[in-house]
Amino acid sequence: MTLHTGRHFLQIPGPTNVPDQVLRAMAAPTIDHRGPEFASLTLRLLEALKPVFGTSGPVLIYPASGTGAWEAALVNTLSPGDRVLCFETGHFATLWQRMAGELGLDTELVPGDWRHGADPAQLAERLADDSAHRIKAVCVVHNETSTGVTSRIPEIRRVLDEADHPALLLVDTISSLGSIDYRHDEWGVDVTVAGSQKGLMLPPGLSFNAVSQKALTASRNAFLRRSFWDWRPVLEANQRGYFPYTPATNLLYGLDEALRMLAAEGLPAVFARHARHARATRAAVRGWGLEVLCADEREHSGSLTAVLMPSGHDADKVRKIVLERYDMSLGAGLGKLAGRVFRIGHLGHLGDLTLAGTLAGVQMGLERAGVPLAQGGLPATLDVLRGE
Repeated sequence: MTLHTGRHFLQIPGPTNVPDQVLRAMAAPTIDHRGPEFASLTLRLLEALKPVFGTSGPVLIYPASGTGAWEAALVNTLSPGDRVLCFETGHFATLWQRMAGELGLDTELVPGDWRHGADPAQLAERLADDSAHRIKAVCVVHNETSTGVTSRIPEIRRVLDEADHPALLLVDTISSLGSIDYRHDEWGVDVTVAGSQKGLMLPPGLSFNAVSQKALTASRNAFLRRSFWDWRPVLEANQRGYFPYTPATNLLYGLDEALRMLAAEGLPAVFARHARHARATRAAVRGWGLEVLCADEREHSGSLTAVLMPSGHDADKVRKIVLERYDMSLGAGLGKLAGRVFRIGHLGHLGDLTLAGTLAGVQMGLERAGVPLAQGGLPATLDVLRGE
């Protein structure tokens, strides 16, 4: 057993490293979730969340993982048998589509190669064939955590508008919110799904729905069975600063601090930092002579980079070596990418030196695994980091 010193490098694309000040905030004593102090906290949080989502409308908080927010988005807006169009951009997109089917929805999965985002041209074709407006919702994962591909949501919205199609637009931002530029209102999104454990720099346990007026109107005529996920009692209780269930009080303390940190840095600076770290990571990958999984320059993720292994080499072997020898966790390949890619998370509470150390550890692991490498990776990374 290797004895490790120093801090573990958690470089998976979520859960991410939780800042010390957020951990300290969460260590405060729990208060009465029916008292006035808690009501003040809730009302403050609900307002502070709005600019992060890019909305002036309501944001709902659930004590759940992102999977819960997926379900809330579907059951509040749709009815049994409604047709839902989903884009196969990766592992999590297929899981959301599977959930929709299990809930009694008629799902269509637009096939993809897991190297590209949702294709606006394919959406235009599907909508052109849907003159009866049978498609009631379009589900897109903004940043696919399994692939490092970011779909172009404004172009998806433009296609819906040009077709004058009434389908709701539901978007998963679980690995993009607070890391990649996102604009719920401006991009005409109807339900935005998010989780706490990535760009919001918290442990897992909170999930979110940001909802448009169109989605709220749809919810009045939606007949999928719902109880815990029902928006109506949450919105009603939130007006007074409360929840219709026992909330995750100490996680909300952490959220309060995390939102203060994002506001202090400024969201444009947060997005620019993530984009720079993503460029530095891709520079390393290419400098090693390896291939980034995302095949479209317009769709590179600011949150993570998936690295495609050369033929004959196992990504999980590299991850095992990096963990055992260098005390660093990298993301596994998921679904049909198992063993073929590893994923480097560069989101959340991350600085230049941490990223440089991460990529040094990746290089040492690749070398020890016998993967043939060019030696331009780390110099290319440092050029990006020192040059901007």
